[in-house]
Amino acid sequence: QVQLVESGGGLVQPGGSLRLSCAASGTDFSIYAMYWYRQAPGKQRELVASITGDGRTNYVYSVKGRFTISRDNAKNTAYLQMNSLQPEDTAVYYCKSRGSWGQGTQVTVSS
Repeated sequence: QVQLVESGGGLVQPGGSLRLSCAASGTDFSIYAMYWYRQAPGKQRELVASITGDGRTNYVYSVKGRFTISRDNAKNTAYLQMNSLQPEDTAVYYCKSRGSWGQGTQVTVSS
């Protein structure tokens, strides 16, 4: 079972940027898709972005053009670059792969 560790969250002003990282343990990282989810207080967890092993990406409509998912297979790490952040992006962000979840990292967008 893969272990996932997120990092990079924090407090940022509206319009700012953050880059989240998700480091995965184990082998065969490049084979599997990676997913970023988020969960805001009182809301269901939603899929934000995904990337296949060969780099195909998908995004939820609300983040298209602002967020970019990527991966570095040599480092067993996936990333979520978040630009033009808005208060509604405030949530705990989780990465997921092969049925395993990370512990989450808090992103707060506030002035």
